[in-house]
Amino acid sequence: MMDYLYGRALLKQEIPEKYWPELAQADVKTLSGVIEQGGKWLCRRCQSVVKPIEPNYCLTCGEAACGYCTQCLQMGKVKRCSTFYHVPEPNKFPLLSCSQLAWQGTLSEQQATAAQDIIETIQQRQTRLLWAVAGAGKTEMLFKGIDYALQQGLRIGLASPRVDVCLELAPRLQSAFPDQPVALLYGGVEESYQYRQLTIATTHQLFRFQEAFDVLIIDEIDAFPYHNDRALQTATQKARKPESALIYLSATPDQTMQRQVKRGELLATILPARYHAHPLPVPVGKRCGNWETALLNGTTNIILRRMTELLNQNRCFLVFVPNIQWVLKWEQQLLETFPEAMFEVVYSSDPERKEKVLKMREGKLDFLISTTILERGVTFKNIDVLVVGSDDRIFTESSLVQIAGRAGRSPQFPTGDVIYYYTQWTKAMKRAIKQIKTMNQLARKRGLINDD
Repeated sequence: MMDYLYGRALLKQEIPEKYWPELAQADVKTLSGVIEQGGKWLCRRCQSVVKPIEPNYCLTCGEAACGYCTQCLQMGKVKRCSTFYHVPEPNKFPLLSCSQLAWQGTLSEQQATAAQDIIETIQQRQTRLLWAVAGAGKTEMLFKGIDYALQQGLRIGLASPRVDVCLELAPRLQSAFPDQPVALLYGGVEESYQYRQLTIATTHQLFRFQEAFDVLIIDEIDAFPYHNDRALQTATQKARKPESALIYLSATPDQTMQRQVKRGELLATILPARYHAHPLPVPVGKRCGNWETALLNGTTNIILRRMTELLNQNRCFLVFVPNIQWVLKWEQQLLETFPEAMFEVVYSSDPERKEKVLKMREGKLDFLISTTILERGVTFKNIDVLVVGSDDRIFTESSLVQIAGRAGRSPQFPTGDVIYYYTQWTKAMKRAIKQIKTMNQLARKRGLINDD
């Protein structure tokens, strides 16, 4: 039972019932559900303010002013009278005398430099941003740092806001470290939790940890919902030990973090080039007027003309659109406009999303229409990218850079067109293009790009 609670803080209902009789053991610490700070009651799990919910009386303590946290309610109700159970992290892992890394790949010069920076960050218990363009090979750069931490008996957490990313990372990490069992945590699999030295989890799962990790790596910090969720960012700090290494990974850090790097307030390793040493495709903006009405009516415009050209050239392509409702409306019109084309539509709640993405990867589709759900975490060998309605608020600077990063990822096909179709030019589009150009300039300055 003890290892179920190592480095975690859980409510009784989050603990398997078979362990309940053992919760009275001396080594199990009990913690109040809330913390009093500055005259306010803060939820111990997510640090949000707990307010009384009138006129309900608490069924547990009978107090009318008990209240509960509404911020993390989906993970179990935390009330003022709640109790968390916690066992301090003991690091019950052996010191190892040899490498655990089975990966036989080779790092480029810039990747090797980044890998060494990560090791030093772990050694010195620092915080660092690994700012690497899409396709730079971030995961492979982590391997040596993780290997070092494993040998030192340190507990490692690798978290991402997105389940898809966690599901992709788990087999890659397990393959790289075959002798190290990897724990994978996301909504719905909590009952299968096991104490492991290496844990991959969604950032929401970090709410359940307390001072557990010696090394905590947060992948895709710019992704929804992490980038604008203060509770998730607080959970990150709570899940790591006071003396620990924190490593952020991103291809598109937000403006605040970019300023911190520029001012020297945040250590950063910047990788401006992809591993295949070709420049990032730079998006082109094209004004298209009332594109929505034109596309829904099947009226010829520059978007449909470009799609027709790509189909005639046997080019596969991705089309990003602002929202699900619009995708579903447009699908029927596309069937009439391109009756012989093979295409699919995907969105976040699509139960067949993985199968459709696989069909695109296998070359069974001419094009794929998607919401921003495919802006990251997917790789296709040889594609062009169209963004319809790129001036919509859903397309942030980060999102637009990530979308552009879908093109030119393969060393066999390192180029690809990226077009932003808009009605009004936006600051997000301007910043996205500027960021991509800046990375290409930096890569050329460092001699990392082969323009031949």
